[in-house]
Amino acid sequence: MSESDAFSPEPEEGAPKKNFWAHVQDLRTAVMRSAIAVGIALVVCLLLDDKLVALLEYPLRRIDMFEQAKPSVTLQIGDTKIGPYTVTREQFPGLPPGDAPQVVYQIGSMQVGNELVATLKPVVQAPGERANLRVRLHNLSPAEAFYVAFRVGIYGAFVLSAPFWLYFMGQFFLPALHQRERKVFFGWFAWGVVLFFTGVLLTYFVLLPVALRASMKYSELLGFNATDWRAEEYIGFVTKFIFGMGVGFQFPIVVLVLVKLGVLTYQQLAHYRRHVAVLCLILGAVLTTPEVITQIAMAVPLYILYEASIWIAWYWDRKKRRAEGIVDV
Repeated sequence: MSESDAFSPEPEEGAPKKNFWAHVQDLRTAVMRSAIAVGIALVVCLLLDDKLVALLEYPLRRIDMFEQAKPSVTLQIGDTKIGPYTVTREQFPGLPPGDAPQVVYQIGSMQVGNELVATLKPVVQAPGERANLRVRLHNLSPAEAFYVAFRVGIYGAFVLSAPFWLYFMGQFFLPALHQRERKVFFGWFAWGVVLFFTGVLLTYFVLLPVALRASMKYSELLGFNATDWRAEEYIGFVTKFIFGMGVGFQFPIVVLVLVKLGVLTYQQLAHYRRHVAVLCLILGAVLTTPEVITQIAMAVPLYILYEASIWIAWYWDRKKRRAEGIVDV
């Protein structure tokens, strides 16, 4: 028996075929193994929750990446930090040299005669120490910290255990495909993974800082204080935005599969450009958070991907016509 026959979904001659309940049992086994993998990963992620929260705070530390850095001062009383506050050298002459020093001062006191005088002592931060956030995240209820920790842990668990539950579920679904179908599936799946992580990384490093900065500016424009946010809502916003963009970047995969199946042509794709622009905004509302900033932040990359899909579909059609000996007029 050849290697291709070994992976063929058809059973060997004389081998009994599986009935419906046998397939149900196989699916149950795959789901249980996947659940166990996610559960083990959840325990690991709960132990590393502080590291995962630091990763989710990273876009918040980059909200000024498109603006010129400004000097700031953070005041520390004991282990509690207040700030950072943007200052000028005229307002705070004691700033160290540099274009935009980020200084932390420990507030203390000393006896001068019969009075206590407040003192400021520069704090030398250790290498790799987390930078101060301009926006402070708060838990506003006794159970909120546990809820946030579990929410971060479950997202991290699904990501960490992805190779395992994808493998277990693949063991159930892949035997139903022929060898050629598997090759096509893995090709499309690889492109889907590439686009998913492209969407995640683009969101994490670029779109999220821009969206968070725009949210702050809009709040300040309305006259609200935008430096104190609820940790639960921030975590929910960031995770939903990142995951939504990863899923949204599968849009060209869906479009091109329909082109390959003959359901759509590149002429139809070009004709419905305006409709797709509206659809991208709707996807932004469904897959992220229903407000204008994130909708636009998601709609623009999706529409660019749609335009790329049109050109790919045009190239496929041109290549097919040339293979058939049809000369374009």
